Amino acid sequence: MRFALSNDLSELTTERLVLAAWTAEAVTAVLAAADAHAGGKAEHRPADWAADFPADGDCVIAQLLGGNPDWLGAYGHRLIIERCTGLVVGSIGLFWPPSEGVLELGYGVVASRQGRGYATEAATALAAFALSAPGVKSVVAGVELSNPASVRVLEKAGFERFETTHAEDGGELARYRMTAAPEHRQP
Repeated sequence: MRFALSNDLSELTTERLVLAAWTAEAVTAVLAAADAHAGGKAEHRPADWAADFPADGDCVIAQLLGGNPDWLGAYGHRLIIERCTGLVVGSIGLFWPPSEGVLELGYGVVASRQGRGYATEAATALAAFALSAPGVKSVVAGVELSNPASVRVLEKAGFERFETTHAEDGGELARYRMTAAPEHRQP
C-alpha cells in the first residue's frame, strides 16, 4: 500500500483516508462530548465528525492522551479522516515508545463506516510507517476471535497470527504481528 507522509509526520494520506495525529484540541473536544453525553446534556459537536464519532474506544484513547500529553505526536495515535467527506470516522494508534523493538497497534472505526475497508487501509499504512521508524522491529495487535471482522482487518493488512490464548471471559484472544513493510514481504 502506498501512503504519503507530510513533512512534519503529522499526517499519513492513503487512497481514501487521512491519518492525522491527535492534537490537544481534539482530545479536549472528545472528552467534552463524552462528558456531555454521559451527563445527558446537549453536546457541542465539531462539524468534521461523523454522526457516530466518537465511539467508546475513541473516548478511552482521549482519556489516555489527556492523562499523557507526551503521547501526542507523529508516532502515537491518529484520527481516521475520510478523504471524500473530511469527516473523522475513527482512530488508530501506536503505543509508543517501542518495547524491545515492538509496538502495539489499536484501531476502531465508527459503526456507520464499518465494512468499507477503512480499518484495513489505516492499519496497513500505520504499520508500514511504524516499521520505518528507528528501533521498531515489529508491530503487534490483539483481537478477540469472537470478533471475526477485526480478525479479517489484521489478516488483510498483512499481519500474521503468532499466539492464541484463553481470555478470562472464556473466549480466545489472538495476537497478530507484522515484521516487515508490506512491499518487502515475500509472497
